[in-house]
Amino acid sequence: MSFSTHFSHAITRRPAPSIIAGLRAVDTGSPDLALMQAHHAAYVATLQETGATVVELPALDAYPDSVFVEDTALCLPEGAVIMRPGAPSRLGEAAEMAPHLRALYGQVVEITGKDSFIEGGDILVTEREVLVGRSARTNAAGVAELARLVGPWGHKLREVHTPPGVLHFKTDCSLLDVDTVLSTTRLSASGCFEGYRVIPVADGEEAAANTIRFNDLVLMPAGFPKTRDTILAAGFNVREIGNSECAKLDGGMSCLSLRFTPKP
Repeated sequence: MSFSTHFSHAITRRPAPSIIAGLRAVDTGSPDLALMQAHHAAYVATLQETGATVVELPALDAYPDSVFVEDTALCLPEGAVIMRPGAPSRLGEAAEMAPHLRALYGQVVEITGKDSFIEGGDILVTEREVLVGRSARTNAAGVAELARLVGPWGHKLREVHTPPGVLHFKTDCSLLDVDTVLSTTRLSASGCFEGYRVIPVADGEEAAANTIRFNDLVLMPAGFPKTRDTILAAGFNVREIGNSECAKLDGGMSCLSLRFTPKP
């Protein structure tokens, strides 16, 4: 069973009322909290439908972006790494996540360098390697520190680059199976997925690139029919989830959960 697409556990956090103050690259309007909560509930229910144990953490009003738990940690079978987010307002979110991961993992380590910044949204884990995209939120020091931490667990890290103007590496890509990546053309054109099968996102539907393969389902944001049909034609089971409100804060399917199967 693939550790990069099949999971026994997920951690999510409910959106807080303060979400209206969340970070965003472009202001397209404030999210509707009630609609975001409904979308989030559908997301959690879909993860649970696959048989996974889903830990739902309470809202953290002190941290407007805390619904986007993926940025706080990297979860591998052998252990978890607590990140050091590149957005100063989000540094406390990682500390809030740490005790929940320690309750589930025997090994939890942390990015601690004062000059290191790295967020989970820039990390794509495959069966072969851990791809980390340099971005405005992830710097060279953070990548180097992560490489030192995951190396003893047997994971090879490869640094790649997030396209200019794109928040996170995984804003533009996702893993569909052990050999297949869904990607925007602007990202795959860099050659970072050489050796993988690449399924292109339809032109004009770049926001559909951030999906998650969770057990036997591919969860993707609703509203991107061309990309949905391409994924279906490739033989995957697709579930569309409303994401209009998270998208106002540059959030997608992967941002909303930490997904893992800890080794005993």
